[in-house]
Amino acid sequence: MMNRCVKILPLVAIFFTLSANADVQLKDNSEILGKWNLHDEAVSLTSPKKAVTQEWEFKADGTLISSASDVAGRISALKIALKYSIENGEIKKQSSPGREKYESCKSG
Repeated sequence: MMNRCVKILPLVAIFFTLSANADVQLKDNSEILGKWNLHDEAVSLTSPKKAVTQEWEFKADGTLISSASDVAGRISALKIALKYSIENGEIKKQSSPGREKYESCKSG
């Protein structure tokens, strides 16, 4: 589990940037299936990190379940299902539920 937590930090950065340069190309979703705990997020690889309490679960059917605690305390937890796929070594993630707009994410 600790291994996944360490590996997720670069993944978090790539989900929030569309212009990162990639050294690692994903072959398929089998490399990211399962639950990942997020501790930090950033708009880009060079932007300052912001602490978060979030879990992402990548499912084999192309669904990404994002579960987050609300730090402001308005609700105890928020769970959102998004679509994702692996195309040309990149993660294509639905930008918001119900919309067919996707973000390209690269690992770095």
